[in-house]
Amino acid sequence: MTRRLPPAILAIGRNYPEHAREMGGTVDPNPIVFLKNPASVIRDGDTIEIPPICRENGPQVDFEGELAIEIGRDCRDVPESDALSVVGAFRAANDVSARWWQKQGSGGQFCRGKSFDTFCPLSEPMPAAKVEDWKHLRLQTRLNGQRMQDAVAGQMFHGVPRIIATLSRGMTLLEGTIILMGSPSGVGSARNPPVFLKQGDVIEVEIAGVGCVRNPVRELP
Repeated sequence: MTRRLPPAILAIGRNYPEHAREMGGTVDPNPIVFLKNPASVIRDGDTIEIPPICRENGPQVDFEGELAIEIGRDCRDVPESDALSVVGAFRAANDVSARWWQKQGSGGQFCRGKSFDTFCPLSEPMPAAKVEDWKHLRLQTRLNGQRMQDAVAGQMFHGVPRIIATLSRGMTLLEGTIILMGSPSGVGSARNPPVFLKQGDVIEVEIAGVGCVRNPVRELP
């Protein structure tokens, strides 16, 4: 059966203040926005595959557990006060990132390092009507059973309504578009020593009340 891919994946960078600090930056009053290739999407249980191109400059493939929102209908110029009405579903996501390609390998543009095949695991959608308050959603990322990230969505600098209102100004968000809301602190590249994904790892992102996406890791020859 042919998998249905989102028409677009928009992602927000440095949206949790603690994560911004651990990466040597600050939050921005204007959201940092980048794209991921829709072909990078995989499901719960699928394998994250690290291609040789992501090993050429040493270990670099990182995890980033995130809350994802799925746009429920085509929309444009949505006021912040009405933004939650266009959310069709919430998902747990992993914004897998090849850090060298994100930072050095593509002129400082994030897209390349974020868009390799299998680099966007998504849980099954949880209808927005079943989520009482997005601000209370708790996200945890576990690597081989060890907790690496733990935060609630209300700690984000730019919340869900503001992001939708901002991104939809002058730009149509098509039904099915995925928006990744940013990662909290605890990513592997910010640790001492760094912790990067490798052959045999299992990485899991769980958001209580939304879902879980759990993926083994394989290094392609």
